[in-house]
Amino acid sequence: MSTLPAPPAGGFCAEAWDRTVGLQQAIVDHPFNKALADGSLERDVFAFYIVQDARYLVGFAQALSAAATRADDAADAAFLAGAAQGALVEERRLHAGYVAEFGLTDEEIAGIDTSPSCLGYTSYLRACALTESYPVLLAAILPCFWVYQYVGSKILDATGDIEGHPYKAWITTYADDEFAEAVLSARELTDKVAAHADEETREQMFAAFARATEFEWLFWNSAWIKETWPTAKFIG
Repeated sequence: MSTLPAPPAGGFCAEAWDRTVGLQQAIVDHPFNKALADGSLERDVFAFYIVQDARYLVGFAQALSAAATRADDAADAAFLAGAAQGALVEERRLHAGYVAEFGLTDEEIAGIDTSPSCLGYTSYLRACALTESYPVLLAAILPCFWVYQYVGSKILDATGDIEGHPYKAWITTYADDEFAEAVLSARELTDKVAAHADEETREQMFAAFARATEFEWLFWNSAWIKETWPTAKFIG
């Protein structure tokens, strides 16, 4: 299932994707993802990305856990809680493998500052968890599922045979059937909740979906440039 079926016409997800389709393509076309796809991505750039992503996943899991506490349906709560666990366990296992492969020590990892974009994205999700309604929180969470599966499947489709690919583990994690099923579940839940929301709430959901997708682009861009804090030089 490298390519997901289109979301049902007329639902929130279909409209949200249509309204951000240019941004979705810009993410696929970003130099980081182009270099990841052809295997030319510099190891130090990917290592920087992995460190930032491990930190991001903590905030993402917290947002998922907050959403799970608000779900009225037990199955929905179980899905969200399970996704939170997956973010902290399964995906971080992938990161641990790459950290070991790159030979990064705990001291080296600790010496890499959390980038402005990483902090901004996680802070945004935590703020949504604390201050926004359940429908808006779901919309803010959705891009991390959907955009990653979209990018992973696009890379897999473009690359074909990935045996021997330096980033095979990353590609297969986000392009495999199990992750695609999770994305479908996240989309279906968001569509279900949006169907009962008023127009003002739906617009707030669109705004949250778009903002989180913007943060996805910023996150990959921050890894590409190994983003640092320009103000650090002013602090002793």
